[in-house]
Formats: sequence, C-alpha cells, structure tokens
Amino acid sequence: MYGTNRPKSALSLQQAVLAYREEYLVEHCFGHLKGKPLSLTPMYLEDDRRATGLTRLLSIGLRVLTLLEHVARSHLAKQGEKLPGLYAGNPTRSTSRPTTEAMLRAFKNIALSVVTVEGQIYHHIAPLSKLQRKILALLDLPASIYTSLAKDSLNPP
Repeated sequence: MYGTNRPKSALSLQQAVLAYREEYLVEHCFGHLKGKPLSLTPMYLEDDRRATGLTRLLSIGLRVLTLLEHVARSHLAKQGEKLPGLYAGNPTRSTSRPTTEAMLRAFKNIALSVVTVEGQIYHHIAPLSKLQRKILALLDLPASIYTSLAKDSLNPP
C-alpha cells in the first residue's frame, strides 16, 4: 500500500511507486550525517541559531560529498571505465560506482613536510599516486591543486 499527499492529477500511481523506490537514495545521503563522513552526533549548543548554523553547514558538506560522487561516477560512465585500487587488500578490484568516502581514503596518506635548515625553510609534498591523479581527473580538478599545497603553505589564508 502506498500513500501520498499529492493529488492524482499531479502524480500517477506509477510515478508514486518509482518515487518511493528511489527514496532510499535520499535516506542513504542523510545517513552520511549520522555516520563517519560528517558525524552529526548529539551535542549541546547554547541556542537554536547555532544548531541551525551547524545543520546548514553539515548540509553543505553533504551536498559536496554527493556532488563529488556524482561527478566521478558520471565521468566513469561516459568513459566506459572502472576505477581500480580503491579497496585495501584488493588492488585489482575496480568499480564504476566509487563512493566519496573511498575516494577520500585514497588521499589518507598524503603528507606535507616543512623543514628548517640553517634558517632556510624547505617544503616537500609526497607525490601523487596514479590512483590519486585519476581521482582528481575524474573530478575535473588539476593535479596542481595538490602540488601547489607546498608552495601555498608559506602564506596560509
């Protein structure tokens, strides 16, 4: 049994069933707010404005996660490719539907080293792996967004 508040003239039975069946996609996205990526956990905030602000900020984060996933999956579909190397312990396993969390995990071990030797400051950033370069390309981001971190770390915003 399906129930809706939409009039029959605005939504056919078939449209209502299809909309209901895709509801899990929205629920899955809101699951990010409860899980690790964004972690909306119980906390005390002094007033409603702060709670509203935090919820809005996390909502923006959720939209960014969803957008990254959509862009990467769309590019893979358009290219007819799969992305290998996202799964720890199984580097040959590939997917055409990577999650944002899996793509972000691929960047877990990046490192920027800042060393001072005789008053001279040196910056070194670990080079990007093939997988990391592929993920940036899928997201239409140039590799320079990463490689410029060493130079830009001299003058943080």
